[in-house]
Amino acid sequence: MPRYTPLVESLPATVPFIGPEVQERQRGRGFAARLGANENVFGPSPRAVAAMAEAARDVWMYGDSASHDLREALAAHHGVAMSNIVVGEGIDGLLGYLVRLMVAEGDAVVTSNGAYPTFNFHVAGFGGVLHKVPYRGDHEDPDALLAKAAEVGAKLLYIANPDNPMGSHHGRERIEAMIAAMPEDTLLVLDEAYVELAPEGTAARVDPEDPRVIRMRTFSKAYGMAGLRVGYALGASDLIRSFDKVRNHFGVGRIAQAGALAAFRDAEWLATTRKRVAAARDEIARIARDNGLTPLPSATNFVTLDCGRDGDYARSVVARLADLGIFVRMPFVAPHDRCIRISAGTEADLAALAEALPKALA
Repeated sequence: MPRYTPLVESLPATVPFIGPEVQERQRGRGFAARLGANENVFGPSPRAVAAMAEAARDVWMYGDSASHDLREALAAHHGVAMSNIVVGEGIDGLLGYLVRLMVAEGDAVVTSNGAYPTFNFHVAGFGGVLHKVPYRGDHEDPDALLAKAAEVGAKLLYIANPDNPMGSHHGRERIEAMIAAMPEDTLLVLDEAYVELAPEGTAARVDPEDPRVIRMRTFSKAYGMAGLRVGYALGASDLIRSFDKVRNHFGVGRIAQAGALAAFRDAEWLATTRKRVAAARDEIARIARDNGLTPLPSATNFVTLDCGRDGDYARSVVARLADLGIFVRMPFVAPHDRCIRISAGTEADLAALAEALPKALA
């Protein structure tokens, strides 16, 4: 029989998300509109698709274990050295490596109650102890996070800017002040998965060798490549070099590297995507208001809608929308579970939403 470790034996048999494909199999039918996973329905740059098709002919070879060409382009864009960048299997993969590097059993880690649960999943998997603080309104609370990190001697402090699941954001000055106030020996994990879709002035200005912070970026959101699993982290050279001790050196394949590099170079497509996402957010907000719901301001590719009642009511709306063929999600933790969360979609997706939402609410 498998002899699991005591830590693994103690973990619940849960996963952070149930994907839409799993739900479709359970339902025995597909969704008419896939608006729950914060995917970029507008897709990747055509140049990225062409680059991946070209790379497929050489897929008999392993990908470059150092992701040299992609890191070189990223470093030039951010004005940092290549030694400040590590590429990995999306932000989720990089968070897993970071927690493995930093967190031993019993180590304290701080996050917000209701923030991105996959980070919590990694911390629990390595035996860390999570300490959570509430949001302040619909925003993560930097002051409360800092105070809790100082109180418990946290190894890591996690914050997403812009935030998932609420879609809110802090300006760069607030995040820069947070970095300056970090407790000694605590590393700030700054998840910037949605930053390319946020207003100008959101991304913090950080010295690449600042040992107090590591920033996470992805090709899953604005670049439309969630199925590819490519992300990168920016941090001090010593920290970035330490990833080599634990990462899967061939985890990012040849096709993925080629696609990410081509996507990153296509600034025109990114600008077009930003406009299409903004238009979709406006349409989701209009549909919400027409149905008596309150759209919250969003700096992401989704809009969180306040249903005006409690979590049970919001869960029933999500379930009824699923029955009507519309896949959406919602925050897990009160008081934010009064809301549902809807990703930017095509005109057809949002027309289906506009038809289904009043029926679900009824």
